[in-house]
Amino acid sequence: MTTGYNYKRPVAGFILMLSLLNAKGQDIHFSQFFEAPLLRNPSLAGIYTGDYRIQGVYRDQWNSVTNAYRTGSLNAEYKMPIGNSNDFITTGLQAVFDKAGTVGLTTTQILPALNYHKSLSNEKTMYLSLGFMGGYIGKSLDLSKVTTDNQYSGGVYDASLPTGEIMLSPNYSTWDASVGMSFNTTFGPDQQNSMFIGAAYHHLNRPKSSFYHNRSIELNAKYVASIGVKWGVTDLSSITLQADHSIQGGYTETIGGALYSYKLGDTPDDPTYILSGGLLLRWKDALVPVLKIDWGNLSSALSYDVNVSQLKTASMGRGGFEISICYIGFLHRDNSSEYKMLCPKF
Repeated sequence: MTTGYNYKRPVAGFILMLSLLNAKGQDIHFSQFFEAPLLRNPSLAGIYTGDYRIQGVYRDQWNSVTNAYRTGSLNAEYKMPIGNSNDFITTGLQAVFDKAGTVGLTTTQILPALNYHKSLSNEKTMYLSLGFMGGYIGKSLDLSKVTTDNQYSGGVYDASLPTGEIMLSPNYSTWDASVGMSFNTTFGPDQQNSMFIGAAYHHLNRPKSSFYHNRSIELNAKYVASIGVKWGVTDLSSITLQADHSIQGGYTETIGGALYSYKLGDTPDDPTYILSGGLLLRWKDALVPVLKIDWGNLSSALSYDVNVSQLKTASMGRGGFEISICYIGFLHRDNSSEYKMLCPKF
């Protein structure tokens, strides 16, 4: 992204603002990307065992380098079977809040989503899903904390001098839209294993991206390919692999890894707890150890980015801390997915 600002010697808050706006031209993202499925692909809504799901992720990044990036995501999904068929519709809502840097660059997103799951088999779980997501994006910054070249006189900074940025607006809003498709199924003995693969096209309407209201400056389209596989190793344990590859403008991001899960309790089919641990890798950027616990309908995960990029000297290897929480429930209605033999899950 860019503001459309041409500068000779930006300093302090303004150079930080520009670095935030231009940082690899990428969207907001999480290391626990699997806990924000709608941001990956709107067609991943509804791929869980339950009637509804609520997920939240909070990220605090780069406190060791500058004012931290603080990012929160909240998504809610409601899944509805269609008549007596095995098809489903999932409605959802994705909300994102992000605040970063000295100038308090703030982003707010409110994005409703709709996903249709078409059953491809009457004998096992196999679905082709098409999802859409779109809504409001708002951005703002604190102009009182912006410093520019015009505020330097004789090499000395003077806050009383005007910034010279008379066209700079402290906020703007726009609309965004995304579309995605995914395929998910079960396989193996007793269909105990599951997998999905999907692709998404974000910012298909090329929303504006300028505090100068320059409509020629647009947010780059983003293409995301996703895959996930869950294998049952024993009656008590499983391994889950997930990965995303994103392309936005001239930049790419690849993140993926594995979680090993073990059930604790009296019976494998109804464990008291499921403990998971593993490691993710954001290619050329960070190693991310992850710990997760499931109990009943609730789950929570902790992760921490260990920076391995060129910034590791300044950051001393410290990156971002994340915590997530997820609740999946059934409504116990007559047409609940609890009573369906075939239902999307992962």
